[in-house]
This record gives sequence, C-alpha cells and structure tokens, in this order.
Amino acid sequence: MNLNRRLNRQKMKNPLLFTLFGLILTLNGCVQKTIDNYSLPRSTPEAGGLSSEAIIQFVDAAESVRDSSIELHSFMIVRHGKVLAEGWWSPYRHDLKHTMYSVSKSFTSTAIGLAVAEGKLKLTDKVVSFFPESLPDTVSPYLAQLDVDDLLKMSVGQAREPQEMRFSDDWIKTFLAAPVQYEPGTVFLYNSAGSFMLSAILQKATGEKLIDYLKPRLFEPLGIKDADWEVNPQGINVGGWGLRVKTEDMAKLGLLYLQKGKWRDHRILTEEWVNAATSEQIKTVTGEEDPANDWAQGYGYQFWQTRNNAFRGDGAFGQFIIVLPEKDAVIVLTANAQDMQKEINLVWKHIFPAFRESALAEDGDALDRLKSRLSALRLPVHTTRTSSPVREIISGKTMAFNKNPLKISELTLRFEGDVCRMTLRQDTATYEFRFSSTSWEEGETLRHGPSLTAGSKAGLTGLPPFKVAGNYAWKDEKTLELVLRYMESPNDERFLFSFEKPAVSVEYSTGYDFYQQKLRWTEK
Repeated sequence: MNLNRRLNRQKMKNPLLFTLFGLILTLNGCVQKTIDNYSLPRSTPEAGGLSSEAIIQFVDAAESVRDSSIELHSFMIVRHGKVLAEGWWSPYRHDLKHTMYSVSKSFTSTAIGLAVAEGKLKLTDKVVSFFPESLPDTVSPYLAQLDVDDLLKMSVGQAREPQEMRFSDDWIKTFLAAPVQYEPGTVFLYNSAGSFMLSAILQKATGEKLIDYLKPRLFEPLGIKDADWEVNPQGINVGGWGLRVKTEDMAKLGLLYLQKGKWRDHRILTEEWVNAATSEQIKTVTGEEDPANDWAQGYGYQFWQTRNNAFRGDGAFGQFIIVLPEKDAVIVLTANAQDMQKEINLVWKHIFPAFRESALAEDGDALDRLKSRLSALRLPVHTTRTSSPVREIISGKTMAFNKNPLKISELTLRFEGDVCRMTLRQDTATYEFRFSSTSWEEGETLRHGPSLTAGSKAGLTGLPPFKVAGNYAWKDEKTLELVLRYMESPNDERFLFSFEKPAVSVEYSTGYDFYQQKLRWTEK
C-alpha cells in the first residue's frame, strides 16, 4: 500500500490521533515531515572508525593556536549519518544559533535547486527578465546575457563586486547598474552581491522570501528550527550572508548533500542538482592550482571545492561545513578565525587521516578522557587582576565623549562585587551590560554587535534581543579590559580603558582587530 493511501486510512480511523502526530505530505508526496526535531543519532567515535584520541589531539591543537589566529566556538563530526563527537566552547552552546556569514550562500543555492526542480525557474533564465522595472537606461550585451547559472558559480563578469549596493535604497537597481566588463560565465569573482540577486530572483519567481520558501521544503524536513535571516530594505533575504542556524543544523545540510539529496529515505533535492552544485563549475585561480590552498580548488554552485576530493560551505571568520564523500563524513566548525586556512588544516592534519574503513575496538579509557575533555571546553576568562585602586575612583562616573564614528556619547562603569556594569549611551539609546571578573556573565541586549556587514541597509527586525556574555580583568592597576561576546555571532568587542588622571582613553576593537577606534575623556 502506498504512503498516501496508508496515511488517509489512518486519518479516517482516528483523525485526532493523526493530527497529534503532525504528519504532513507535500504536494508532490515525496517528503514526509513530522513534529520530531530530527536530531541526528549519536554514536561513539570508535564505532564510526575514528579514535577518541584523534579527536582529543584535534581539540588540543585548536586550543594551542587560539591566541594567535584561531578561536573555535564549536565543532561536530558526523560519519555514516551519526554524530561521533561534538563540542562547544563555553559560553557558546549547542542550543544557540551562530551567524553563518557566507555559509548562507549554500542554503541559497539549495533553494535555487528546489525551485528548478519545481519548474519555478531555469538556470538559463536571464537575470534582466526578472526585473524589467529596475534596468539601467542602456542594457549592455553582457548584462543581457547574464543568467542564473552565472550568479550561482560567481562568474557575473563584473570587474569588482558592487559593494555599494548594500548602502543603497534599491539593491537590485544598484547591482544591475554596475558594469559587466567580462563575458558572463568566463571569469570567477567572489561576489556576495550576486548571491543576493539569487535570493531576489527566487522571491520574484515564487512569491515567497527565501527563508519562507525553504521552511516547508528544507527546514521542516530536516528539523531545522528557529532559523532567521537578515532582509534588505526591500524585504528580501540578503542571500549571501545573514543566516543564523545551529551547529547541528549546519551538519544536517552537509549530510543532505553527502546523501545526494535524500533524507531518511525521502528525496528532498534531485541528485542531478547535488552533483552540479558540489562539482567544479569554474576555476577559482588562473594557471595551476595550489595543492595547499583550499580556495584554489574550484567553485560549484555556492559551494567551494576543497582538497581531498571534498566540498564545503564557507563563511567569514571560519564557519565551515566540510563534506568528505570518500570518508562518508561531514565536519562542521564555527569560529572566530583570522587564518581560515590554518583552521581547515587542523581537520586535514588530525581528523581526515584518522578515519578508518571499519569500526575500531572500543577504548573506554580514551572515550572517558574525550568526554571529560569536551565537557570542560570553555574560552578562558581574563583574570590577570580582579581589582585596582582606580576601581573605587571611577565607579559611577559618567564619561562623556565628543562625536565619534562609534556614536558613543556617554559611558559609565559601576563595580559591585566581582561584577562590572557598563552603561552605554549610543545614538539615542541606552544599553547596559554586565561583566564578571571570574566567569562569563550572560545577558541579552537590543544593541547590534560587530559585523562585517555593519552599516549596510539591512533590516535586522526580528533578530534582537541578542545573547551576550561579558568578562573583565585589570591588566594592571591603571588598565581595565572588558570583553563582550555576542554568543550567536563569531564576533566579540573589547573595551580597553587606560586611566591616567585627568584623562581616560578607551580603545575599542572587535575580534581579531578588523575594526579599531579610540575615544578620549578628560575629567574636568
């Protein structure tokens, strides 16, 4: 008896029970969704052909380079469909989302693959055909030639990415106005603006925002809950960045592609799409590929080719979904990494060569050590000093700053036990944060944290409140450092106070110094 008929008979027998089970069929009858959250099954590393000791070495190696260039926030290793190991460095947690940056592109690509299968659009569709109202006065031959396929494989033909698009009121019009210098499909140029256009095309073709289109077709079948995605001023998901999902959700997408588009015996993506998206569609470098450079191995449809016959979703600061077909494995990393190649190298050195074809003998001692190691993962708190003579002098004083790029007008510090409360006046809003000298003090805020796309006209409605965690330490008697982590983002921000009476200087930085600003206040 086919699935539809069995479900209909059960519904007739007991419609209430049927409703409670929450079974729904899509219109094409090929995807069954349930109220189950579809958590991936767990196993031991040894049962999956990976030693616990190899994972310990991986974790040790990651922590050994933390201060120089890599700060891992989480990892997950999946093999043969089961999670062999997973870990989060506190204050980051398994139940928190993480900003994906350009891993978002791989989800956008997936939506395009679904729309192609549904006949909503074709890869040969011309970009200009979707937006006749937004075209420049003169449409160049190359712009007229540009199609969906060119957007997918980052071969738009623009000499540079039109980043000014993000600051305009009409992103589509700004993108289409940018000169197309090369024949589309011939030259690779990493182009997040092109990924946004994929989202805009999907919305135009389906009548739904990207995230809404994916919900019944991808998120619900895979049990991906509470995903959110930035939108631009026109109400379009930004596509090339801005998605927030959990570590396990990333692993699920990788596993879907590893399984050639099937999920629990149901087909979600066509195998044809999976093969095309994850194979080399265009070379990313001219001349000979660098075997040691994972960005020189070619590009698919919003997926990077990578070494060891693998492919990956890839986001700024070290967000990775690495899919290893030859090992039947998926490795997920979230991080704040300055050197992303070094981060991937940790996988190639410690995990990839440790996979074995068959299960290993269980090693209880090693497994216990691994469990203990993973349960104790946490980012260090800075406890150089817990107090200073300056503390009582400055506590409660309001520092007023002249006009500055951070738009911080006032700042007040108050010390209560081992907690420092910082009140911040920025623009027209006032925010308060708590920092502990002995741990990560968790809280929430409506204030937007640091981001590579800060300042763009993206609508973040629905994303706040943001979860934060703060720690402070006196580096010496006159120097105080506050570290504020945005726990659903790779990034953090740091306030370094130097107290030299009558002046106070504040050095502001984000993460690995991609943005710095200094403020100064003089006591009168």
